[in-house]
Amino acid sequence: MSYLSHFNLQEQPFRLTPDPDFLYWSKQHARAKAYMESTIWLADGFVVITGEIGSGKTTLLQSFLSELGDDVVYAVVSQTQLTPTQFLQAVLTEFGFKPFNKRKVELLDMLNMFLIEQYSSGKKVVLIVDEAQNLTHKVLEEIRLISGIETHKEKVLRIILAGQPELRDTLDTHGLKQLVQRVRLRFHLGPLDRREMQEYVEHRLKVAGAIGQLFESDTFDTIHRYSGGVPRLINTLCDTALLCAFADERHSVNFDDIMSAIAELNWEEHESNTGIYNKLQKIQQQDEESSDVTGIQVRTDGEILEELTFPPGRIIVGRSSDNEIFIKSKFVSRHHAQLVSDDDGCLIEDLNSTNGVFIGEKQVKKYRLQDGDTVSLGVHELVYHDLRRPEEAIEDQLHQASEEMRDESFDESDEDEFDDAVEEDETDDQDSVVNEQ
Repeated sequence: MSYLSHFNLQEQPFRLTPDPDFLYWSKQHARAKAYMESTIWLADGFVVITGEIGSGKTTLLQSFLSELGDDVVYAVVSQTQLTPTQFLQAVLTEFGFKPFNKRKVELLDMLNMFLIEQYSSGKKVVLIVDEAQNLTHKVLEEIRLISGIETHKEKVLRIILAGQPELRDTLDTHGLKQLVQRVRLRFHLGPLDRREMQEYVEHRLKVAGAIGQLFESDTFDTIHRYSGGVPRLINTLCDTALLCAFADERHSVNFDDIMSAIAELNWEEHESNTGIYNKLQKIQQQDEESSDVTGIQVRTDGEILEELTFPPGRIIVGRSSDNEIFIKSKFVSRHHAQLVSDDDGCLIEDLNSTNGVFIGEKQVKKYRLQDGDTVSLGVHELVYHDLRRPEEAIEDQLHQASEEMRDESFDESDEDEFDDAVEEDETDDQDSVVNEQ
C-alpha cells in the first residue's frame, strides 16, 4: 500500500516537478504574475523576475503560459548557456523555424520579418527566457537590440527574463545600463514567511485530496526553520516526513516525523535563519565587486553613453557589434584598438585603425594607461578608471615613479639607445597585430 492510499490522497502533494495546479498564490507570487501579464497589454513590455532556486519561478511561468489567449504567440528558451548566434537560433526554433547554418544577419532578418508579420496579423509576440542568470553580457545585449524591433507605431516583441538572484546582480553592472533602461518592471521572489509557509503546505495537501489536517500544528515552526520558506525545500521536507509517518503507520505527521525526515536528509537549519546567508551574500558581493579591474566610460561630444567594467583580459574596441566595447561610428574601425588589462593595470594598443588612437594631442600605438586618462577615437572618448584595490594601484604608481627617476638618470647616448629599442618594439608589435588579423 502506497502512502497515497494510507493518507487518503489522490496524488502526491509535494512533487518537485512544477505543476500550475498546485501553485499557491502568496502576495508576492500574485504580484509577479501580474507583472508578467502586463507584458501582454503593454506594447513595450519588458519584465524581469528573479528568485532563489526553488522559489516557484518556473511554476509561475507555466501558470502564465497556460492562460494566454489565441492572439498571443510565445517562445520559451530555457537553455541559456549560448552564444549570441546560438541564442537567436534557439528563439527562432521555438517560433517554428529551422534557422541552422544561417549567418547572424540572416537570423536577425528572419526574426524581424516574423515579428512584423505577426503584428500585421494582430498577434502579440512574447519571448520568455528562463534560467536567464546564465546569459552572457553579449547575449543580454542581443536581447536589448531585438527588444527594440518596432513598426512605425510600437514595439513588436514583449520579453520576460526569469532567473536566480545572479541575474539581478548582472543587470546592475554598468555595462548593461542601456538594457536596464528598457526594463519596465522588476520583481524579486523571496522566501515564504512562517504564515505563508503553513498556508502553502495546507493548500498543496488540499489540492492533493487531503481531508482534515495531516500535519500537526507543532510541526510548522520546524519546517520553516529548516526550509527557510523556500517552496522546493518545503516540498522535499514534507514529502520525506509523510514517508516517515507512513513507515511508522501514523495517519498524521507529528514533530518526531519532521525530525526524522531532517535526519534522513542530513539537513541543518536553513542559512537564512542562522545569519550565514546574509554573511555569504556580503562575501559574494565583495568578491564580485573586486573581480573587475578596468572601468571604461564611453563618451561622445562630452555626453556619457556607457560605463563599463571588465575583469583582467583583452577588450576589443571597434564598430563591429561583437566587440566588448561597441562604438557605431564611421570614425571608428571595425577592430580599432585593444585594451589589455591585468594585475599591473591597463595597456591600450592601436590595431592598425584608420583614424588612430590619441592620448591628448599625441597619437600612440601602444600606451600604458593611468587612472583618469582620456583616449580619443575620432569624435569619441574612452575615459579609463583603475578599479584595482587602492594598495595595488599605489604600489604600481610608486614602481612607475621609480622607473621615471631611473630614466632621468640616463645620459644622452643611453637615451638614444632606449628610443631605438622602443621603435624596434613598436615595429614588432605592429607586425604581430597584422599577423593576428
